Amino acid sequence: MTVSVVSPERVLFTGEATQVITRTLGSGEIAFLAGHAPFLGALTECHTRLYMEDGSIVDVAVHGGFVEVSNNKVNILSDVAEIGEQIDRVRALRAKDAAEEALRREHDVEAAAALSRAHARLNATGGLAGTSATNH
Repeated sequence: MTVSVVSPERVLFTGEATQVITRTLGSGEIAFLAGHAPFLGALTECHTRLYMEDGSIVDVAVHGGFVEVSNNKVNILSDVAEIGEQIDRVRALRAKDAAEEALRREHDVEAAAALSRAHARLNATGGLAGTSATNH
């Protein structure tokens, strides 16, 4: 099936994949395979995985938007999206630490959103794996 990941700035990815796993708002993770029924859903900040025909996986940090599936095509239209291998991991770790510190002081909607973005970025780069910004 053909997969496209598009943000307002550019087309981040287009290619053939065997499976796409992403996370919809309020419904959790969802997987799409070739021949999936038509679907339209709102996306939350998440780590989206594109399983390529050669067995490789393209990791994408998605920060909101929509997923639309029809006619053997999966289109991810995101407010902001980043390919995992292009994410600055140290910067993402620092953002996570700063957001966690802000949330320890008080609940702040912007800090909670920043933490969700940081987690999506870190998951798209391989997860936390026991590292912190001070280890780099």
